[in-house]
Amino acid sequence: MCKNNGTRWIGRIKKKDLLIPDVIRHDGGGRKSIDKQYQNIDEIFLQVIAEHIAGDPMNDKIRWIKLSRSEISEKMAVFDIKISRKIVKKLLKKHNFVKRKMQRKRSTGKSADREQQFQNIIAEKEKFMNSDNPIISVDTKKKEQVGGNLHRDGSVYCTQAIEVSDHDYAHLADLKIAPHGIYDIKQNKAHVNIGVSCETAEFICDSLKNWWLNIGKNDYPKASEILMFCDAGGANSYRHHIFKSEVQKLVNDINIPLKIVHYPPYTSKWNPIEHRVFSHITRALAGVPLNTVDEAKSRIESAKTKTGLTVTAGIIQKTYETGRKVAKDFMKNLKIKFGDSVPKLNYTIYPMELADM
Repeated sequence: MCKNNGTRWIGRIKKKDLLIPDVIRHDGGGRKSIDKQYQNIDEIFLQVIAEHIAGDPMNDKIRWIKLSRSEISEKMAVFDIKISRKIVKKLLKKHNFVKRKMQRKRSTGKSADREQQFQNIIAEKEKFMNSDNPIISVDTKKKEQVGGNLHRDGSVYCTQAIEVSDHDYAHLADLKIAPHGIYDIKQNKAHVNIGVSCETAEFICDSLKNWWLNIGKNDYPKASEILMFCDAGGANSYRHHIFKSEVQKLVNDINIPLKIVHYPPYTSKWNPIEHRVFSHITRALAGVPLNTVDEAKSRIESAKTKTGLTVTAGIIQKTYETGRKVAKDFMKNLKIKFGDSVPKLNYTIYPMELADM
């Protein structure tokens, strides 16, 4: 049929005089709803799943089912109720069973300074929000294997499934990368420095230096201090003398004080970069093999959100030595001022060139 004929027929069927009212379905016609077909379907459904429900002993509102939709459908058929997996899904939702992922929210421990330190974090953030100084949240994302054509979780739209190695042995990868992120809370943008060596205090400080000289300094030309939120452990642990020693070298180089505020132990998931940046980078890296560092960089830079998050990335090729120690008298070369509240988690390190505090 040619296009003109098709257009003519569409025009004809829209005319009211061609509609035949006698063939319109009467009220109540068509397939009956499941509830009308099986009046006791809810009762049988609850009976079927009753023996296969587990729950949280500390919270009676949290329950889950150890049956798949197909298994529920099969068990319902024993009671002469034949329903599809799609109907089972509707029944599950009706009775408040919705597919959910586990949430990493329960702390494995508790810090004695938790509540006080969170008050300190709020106070410091409010103070810096009204200044010309940057507020950054930093952390190192989970290390990623590059090369070896290894499998990665997630999926992407493609014309054919991507074939990768059938095993994910570490020795198959060419190297591991350590993506260190710096999230600018005020401007909602992040920069990730990809390390091809080990995650050390020196690497973290090099990453911060690269960010400040190439991005931060231009974004905050009037800055007189940097506020940095970070975790309590890892290479930037408040317990490690080597971290404070490397930060002193950093602030001497960039000639600006760095106020460091650690999140209390067991609360790293509260660090803003975790949920505002890393979750989106994880999604950007999902479903495709990372065969080169440049590919990883490109994928990281593709992360963005509808709320305006943008991500840039760079690569640090330097090799870092692990297990380094500081001199016993390193405190003599440290220009540090501890906070009045929870001092071990709150301190500012000043450049040596600046006047006394």
